Amino acid sequence: MELLLYRRSFILKMLFMITACSTKDLSTKQLELVVGIVNYEDSGQTLDRFARFQEYLGNQTKTIVQLEPAFNESIAIERIQRQSWSLVVAPPGLAALANSLYRYELLFSLGMDINARACLVVRNDSELRNLKDLQGKTVALGIPGSATGYYVPLYNLYGLTLKQILFAPTASSVLELVAEKKADVGAVSLEEFNSYNKKFGNADFRIFFTDSHNLPPGAVLIAPTIETRNRDMIKKYMQEAPLTLVKEIGYIPNADVPDYTYMKSVIERVAPMNARLRSTPVRLF
Repeated sequence: MELLLYRRSFILKMLFMITACSTKDLSTKQLELVVGIVNYEDSGQTLDRFARFQEYLGNQTKTIVQLEPAFNESIAIERIQRQSWSLVVAPPGLAALANSLYRYELLFSLGMDINARACLVVRNDSELRNLKDLQGKTVALGIPGSATGYYVPLYNLYGLTLKQILFAPTASSVLELVAEKKADVGAVSLEEFNSYNKKFGNADFRIFFTDSHNLPPGAVLIAPTIETRNRDMIKKYMQEAPLTLVKEIGYIPNADVPDYTYMKSVIERVAPMNARLRSTPVRLF
């Protein structure tokens, strides 16, 4: 009887050890992290800027880290919907969308841009003076996901009936449509206006309307598919990263994450209009 109890105890211990080893193997198995980067730079410049971050995060987490730049919000939204990106470095509109609709968790705030305000721009010779004047006009917007090029301008245009909406992938393209008189007004950020204003030699622009809200900064977010343990590990390593690397990426390790309450309310108001925006005329209500 004593021998039988000993044998049972031994078998139970062995089973416990095997289970523990299996759990350890599962929790430390190699992951592949895909970092989505949303900006409008040249792909080579973007990859160069994130190369040290890619190496650092891979070494610290013992994972394969891939970089995937996206140069417009449409591509980014598709990746976020599929949860193809483990981490996302996103501007405010896309960050709010990923957080509210697709359960991406906010990790870090990006640096604040004091010129992150949405504005509507017209040619200097335009007779348009206020928002009511846009009734029956053609408006050039950015694409879904852009706070200053899409969500906020549509929020401000609510209640109007437009002749047509034209969509452009970049702020420069929006201004080009206005310069060529294909659109009466275009939606860009104040920063983008200051950057591109003088690049169209054949057209002078003026700011027609500026939204009163200073938009929150963008953010670094992490996908809901990443286990809590690995999520905490990634956050810890990013907080402990060398300062020079943190500055290259532009996130703030110890700041509060952005408050997207206003942005989420804007997205909720605009969302029901999405299906009607390519019709003519366009009724924004």
